[in-house]
Amino acid sequence: MGSRVRAGSRYRDSGPIFGEIAPEIMEDTLIRLATENERYLRQLSGHAGCFKETRIVEFIFLLSEKWHLDQPARYQAVELLERFMIRQVEQMHKASKENVGQGRGSSWSSLKHQIYDTFVLRLVSCVQLASKLSLHYNIVNSDTALRFLQSLKFSYTKQDLLESELAVLKTLQFQINVSTPLAYVELLLEVLGHNGCLLPAKPLHQMCTQLLDFSYLTRDTIYDTLLKIAIENSTPSRLQVAKFLTVKEDFMLLAVGIISTSVFVLNPGHWKEVVEHLNSITGITSQSILEFSYAVLKGIIGTSTPEQRPRNSGTSAPGDRILPPP
Repeated sequence: MGSRVRAGSRYRDSGPIFGEIAPEIMEDTLIRLATENERYLRQLSGHAGCFKETRIVEFIFLLSEKWHLDQPARYQAVELLERFMIRQVEQMHKASKENVGQGRGSSWSSLKHQIYDTFVLRLVSCVQLASKLSLHYNIVNSDTALRFLQSLKFSYTKQDLLESELAVLKTLQFQINVSTPLAYVELLLEVLGHNGCLLPAKPLHQMCTQLLDFSYLTRDTIYDTLLKIAIENSTPSRLQVAKFLTVKEDFMLLAVGIISTSVFVLNPGHWKEVVEHLNSITGITSQSILEFSYAVLKGIIGTSTPEQRPRNSGTSAPGDRILPPP
């Protein structure tokens, strides 16, 4: 759509600048993100996470890298695709049941084939949309996207691309500017600095993005470890897995876990202090933060479970979360 903006040669990714946000803006943003996170968890689909499997995430990450998109865009694309696909599948399944009941329309089997056949196209559309939400980087236009699809032997046209992009927008009711876990991480790093927890911001931010990438790519492994810690059992039931879904989709928990693990790797002497700060900022218990860090580190280095396992995994209730100290 339109000519490509060659922003890469004019803008360099020097990373976010910390320490420049007014305290009242930080507080308002923290309230907004916490509220948004809780609302998302309350409305969570039972199919959440189905389209975040490693192959899909890796495809999006590599494509974002190929097109020189920034870090937020890659996470935005993953979240857009996930939310779009879940809503599309649910809508199509509901429509097929109604049509079959009335003796008309397509069967669910044929609709599933339609979903499979257009999946890569929809994925590319989500990456395109994510690129347009990033103001200082390359926008992926139709020509670029079409060349990529043609290299995979697809025979789509520019009209197909435009219609696919519009289908994603309409299905999501044009609500595509969703906050990603990286936004939570960066805000919490800002609040930590404001609260007097002074750590080298740039290397810490870099470590956080690396671990966030890792958590997306090894999502099932990390949360499987976390679930087994929570129930103190290596064979969770289907009900326990289902109830654990809100933990897997909690962006605030993911953010504090990523920051905690990053500090443990880079500045272990400050780790306890940071965990206490994160607890006071978010209301997530220190034990839960510890458990998440353990699960991430176990995924990285493959440590065995300690004899005394952490307990009480999970996030606190919305009302337990508090604002950063003044």
